[in-house]
Amino acid sequence: MSETDRIPADRLPPGTVGRAGRWAVGNRDGEYFAVSRRCRHQLADLSEGSLDEDGCLVCPWHQSRFDVRTGEMVEGPRGFLGYHGPTPGYTQFVRGYAKVLRLRVKRALRRGDDVVVED
Repeated sequence: MSETDRIPADRLPPGTVGRAGRWAVGNRDGEYFAVSRRCRHQLADLSEGSLDEDGCLVCPWHQSRFDVRTGEMVEGPRGFLGYHGPTPGYTQFVRGYAKVLRLRVKRALRRGDDVVVED
């Protein structure tokens, strides 16, 4: 574990996401998770994303949704570059290669006052 692969636990109340080094770390209903920070679509920083009502991590740029347990893209994207809206064909293309290039998933645990990403 790197010293930077941690975040103060008080910055991760339930339903939030933050940055711990190379990881997007979040609190999904009291359970912590860690996934790689770069969206598989256009490399947006997922630590700036949000969690939806299903507990999926939502990309801040084009709303791709990721299952934080598996790293799989379950929906999206909804746009390209500065455009936000439907992209038939392109969305299926991105989801196709995202099946192979899933987000990396690590365990994140509370240790003292911090949430740390385990190696």
